[in-house]
Amino acid sequence: MSPHVLILGGTTEARRLAADLAARPGVRVTTSLAGRVTRPGPLAGDVRVGGFGGADGLAAWLREQRVDALVDATHPFAASVTANAARAAAATGVPAVVLRRPGWRPGPGDRWHPVPSLAAAAQALPALGRRVLLTTGRLGLAAFAHLTDLYFVVRSVEPPEPPMPPHVHVLSARGPFTVAGESALLRGHRIDVLVTKDSGGEATAAKLTAARELGLPVVIVRRPPLPEGVTAVPDVPGVLERLGLGGP
Repeated sequence: MSPHVLILGGTTEARRLAADLAARPGVRVTTSLAGRVTRPGPLAGDVRVGGFGGADGLAAWLREQRVDALVDATHPFAASVTANAARAAAATGVPAVVLRRPGWRPGPGDRWHPVPSLAAAAQALPALGRRVLLTTGRLGLAAFAHLTDLYFVVRSVEPPEPPMPPHVHVLSARGPFTVAGESALLRGHRIDVLVTKDSGGEATAAKLTAARELGLPVVIVRRPPLPEGVTAVPDVPGVLERLGLGGP
């Protein structure tokens, strides 16, 4: 019987993994998307959209669909999904792998201020600047809503959800971005502080280089920890090796 791999997707790495698996004879791949992005790009293999109903619902789906391996390739900040995947895998005995791109690391000249949460980022802002480029996604803006004296440029793929700060300019954009483009954005809006999550990857890293070159402080929200006993691999080849599908 063909092995069935379920990918909890939504990232570039998930898309690459699905394409690799779907190209292998005898491998069935299903990618599950949360449905938060209205126009996701094409994906190889089967696609399902929507939640499972927590860990128990995911475990039931794994059993019903006879899944042979589970790959959590969600966003590094999708902590609840990762926790549910770990619980479902443990309950069903389905082998599970977490795929997480490496986080960003500061270099010479960076003025980074790591914080544990969006609330902590909001607390740090007034001492760092008055005009903020906020690139933490469309959710969680409520953490900044009380900062009535600051001006925010909020960039996200989908329209952000209220409540939001009163002084907001919304930019709808999807990476990858260039250093030249990010520098022009920072200068054009007279940004003096950047707020981002430690998502990692190259698609949105240009803003960090631009901020460094302009001498701007960057508030970086650290990733939530993985569930106890769960380790991650950094790339698609690592997942394939774990699944016993390494090599060409």
